[in-house]
Amino acid sequence: MNSTVFEKLCRDARETALLGSVESLLGWDERTMMPSAAGEYRAEQMTLLAGMIHERRTNPRVGQWLDELLAAPEGQNRHTELGATIHQLKRQYDKKVKLPQRLVEELTRTSVLGQQTWVEARAADDFARFRPLLEQTIALKREQADALGYPECRYDALLDEYEPQALTSQVAQVLAELRAQLVPLVAAIRDSGRRPDTRFLKAHFPAAIQEEFGKLAAAEIGFEFQRGRLDITAHPFCTSVGPHDCRITTRYEEDYFPSAFFGVLHEAGHGIYDQGLLPEQYGLPLGEAVSLGIHESQSRLWENLVGRSRGFWEHFYPALQQRFPDLKRVAEADFYFAINDVQPSLIRVEADEATYNLHILIRFELEQALLNDELRVADLPGAWREKYEHYLGLTPPNNADGVLQDIHWSAGLIGYFPTYSLGNLYAAQFFERANQDLGGLQDLFRAGDFTPLRQWLRKELHEPGQRYSATELVERVTGKQLSHVPLMRHLRGKLGPLYGLA
Repeated sequence: MNSTVFEKLCRDARETALLGSVESLLGWDERTMMPSAAGEYRAEQMTLLAGMIHERRTNPRVGQWLDELLAAPEGQNRHTELGATIHQLKRQYDKKVKLPQRLVEELTRTSVLGQQTWVEARAADDFARFRPLLEQTIALKREQADALGYPECRYDALLDEYEPQALTSQVAQVLAELRAQLVPLVAAIRDSGRRPDTRFLKAHFPAAIQEEFGKLAAAEIGFEFQRGRLDITAHPFCTSVGPHDCRITTRYEEDYFPSAFFGVLHEAGHGIYDQGLLPEQYGLPLGEAVSLGIHESQSRLWENLVGRSRGFWEHFYPALQQRFPDLKRVAEADFYFAINDVQPSLIRVEADEATYNLHILIRFELEQALLNDELRVADLPGAWREKYEHYLGLTPPNNADGVLQDIHWSAGLIGYFPTYSLGNLYAAQFFERANQDLGGLQDLFRAGDFTPLRQWLRKELHEPGQRYSATELVERVTGKQLSHVPLMRHLRGKLGPLYGLA
């Protein structure tokens, strides 16, 4: 194999990643610091960058290098460092060359303007203000799907952007299996007659103290603040600006403690994954996440399987009581029950572990209908209300807490939502295996020791980068194919005792 060609390919990919990191920084600034009047110019900045990045990624010389390297024997093994790098870059190249630069630039421009319009529309509860940009976004995403091509349906092409090689039919099947067991569990909890007292979660919690406690917890579980930071935004997110620059965000509600705190744990979980990738591989496939589903598994694992566990709060609750003295009247067991309350709700990001995936099913079904021309954007608010009534028995009182609650569609992230449910499934399966390998994770949490779990995750999931596909990684780490069984076992094991279920 020509090592010089491989070096050129890697150098080119790293330089493209530098441009991508500038684009990420502009995106972070747009959602945290940028003056509202600067929106149109920021759209032009990011559109220019997106065009430059696309031009580099589709340069014919990159295709020639990849073809030459793939022809060599050393390039055949997809799981070696060299082979994985070549195969993943080839996969990305083959997809990018199908997209016209005009489409890439228009998608970027529309997403930047769309996010800014979404913020205004949600604040004003005005879907009509957002509708034209969403219609434009859906039209562009249809064009993108058709340009990329797909094995079964348009949604496959967009899902593949976030969960490579996954098919819509496969995701629908695993979610159907999960739903079949979730619905009876939620019904049994509803009929149990047990309800925690959650009033103390809706007291006064000053944002500054929430921030201090959130940073404390994030640092203890392993988010490295010397390589990252926490800021405020309208819709929490995590972004990587470089191998040692990870930005996480949250939003504070001073009259409801769980919102920001579990948001911080969620985004810190994303950040711990980014910080666990090999920095020397930054810009190359072995320094990138496997998929959004695997990325979500890390955020959901730290948020729920760790952050809502009994051991976690036996360690952290005294520190929380010290900062919020009114909680000294609340027993730790009562606090634990309250933060694990199962109650159908309107807002996805505040949903409990048991009902969360029903929120995802709603979005999954609506996205497919929009792409397939089976649902008009104008009819989306009504369709949203109907599905919430059907799945959760709730009717949104307005669009701000209904169809406008998520930023994803404004950013053009069609196909992203299923990765949240996949993340829940992956998380439970990984956590179960980690508990077997490490033994007694709850005892470690009670002692405030989160290092063994973090190191296990880094070794098994983070450091391999894209050496394996998501499917291969799950089987390699757990010895089993992805299944809904570990998640249901986790939910029944936690919620059964709380709600007196047999």
